[in-house]
Amino acid sequence: MKMLHSHKKQQGAALVIGLILLVVITVLAISGMNTATTELAMARNDQNYENAFQAAETGLEQALGQGSFNTLAGASITQTINANDSVTARIEFEDSTIVPDKAFSLGVGSGVAAYHFLATAQAESRRAGPGTTTDRDSTAVHTQAFYIVGPEAPTL
Repeated sequence: MKMLHSHKKQQGAALVIGLILLVVITVLAISGMNTATTELAMARNDQNYENAFQAAETGLEQALGQGSFNTLAGASITQTINANDSVTARIEFEDSTIVPDKAFSLGVGSGVAAYHFLATAQAESRRAGPGTTTDRDSTAVHTQAFYIVGPEAPTL
């Protein structure tokens, strides 16, 4: 009779505490999954930006490597890196001056000039491929100024 009486005093505290702990663990698991999903999206976005960055660098290298430096007309190249990444690079003539380096300081009338150019590469990396725009596409624009020493003439 005494044993039957002690069972009546228990009111299910273990069940309530177990359910509370189960809810806490479930909330922590859902929070962890959301954090992992957010970090994965951030990594994909960063990878997409890196693709655009590297495509822009490639465009500058290709434009400078072709050696087409004309004072009368700009030169441009368009290159498709892969199905999602492309770059357009352009070299524009800016100005001609006397050579700014002391090693070449021959002065005006020496027959030597510095021809200043600006190379610009604009790259884009699309998440979903060409023709489709998403909010996670990335672009990068890189510029590089340079000059070429050459004979002083109206055109190069």
